[in-house]
Amino acid sequence: MERIKVVVIDDHKMVVEGLRKLIDESQSAAVCDVAYTGSDALAVISRCSPDVVLLDINLPDASGLDLCKEIKSLFPDLKIVALTSYSDYSVVKRMMANGASGYVIKNAMPDEIILSIETVFNNQLFLCEEIDVMMNRRGETQVWLTNRETELLRLIVDGFTNPEIAERMFLGVETVNSYRKNLLCKLGARNTAMLVKIAMERMLV
Repeated sequence: MERIKVVVIDDHKMVVEGLRKLIDESQSAAVCDVAYTGSDALAVISRCSPDVVLLDINLPDASGLDLCKEIKSLFPDLKIVALTSYSDYSVVKRMMANGASGYVIKNAMPDEIILSIETVFNNQLFLCEEIDVMMNRRGETQVWLTNRETELLRLIVDGFTNPEIAERMFLGVETVNSYRKNLLCKLGARNTAMLVKIAMERMLV
């Protein structure tokens, strides 16, 4: 049986080498190339033409969330598995929405990593056990932000004042103030500093 061709994108060389050894010793897959930065990822994928990409979300020069979306737009048939230390509900949802077919925590059992590759290669979704449990537990209670709220939150994180946000979003200052209060309430933040902290931790923007 021809092995599944895998590209690993991760900036930690020890992690990459560990994954290479694990995958190459499996019966079903083999690493055809690796990339340590987001800027190298697309060139490596083009050169190698893999079946599956293991993608770290936290890269030094790029957001894995954005890179996932870009990879899927350029290589729509390519399967992507997020392999990361992030286990936040909103991050998982955004990664899957951006085209990932699988999500695995880095401390997952080795068998789960191999199973994730095999599963997405066969056109099925895969969540490691820890993420699957978390998603089922929080699925009914997760707060969703509207596009308008997400846009406002991004401007708040970027440091814009209410009048500046009002001008950019073509809204009245009072309307912006009302949106801001709603965001504080939705995300359980006491003030703007906490709101920004939550937005960054959960990768909401």
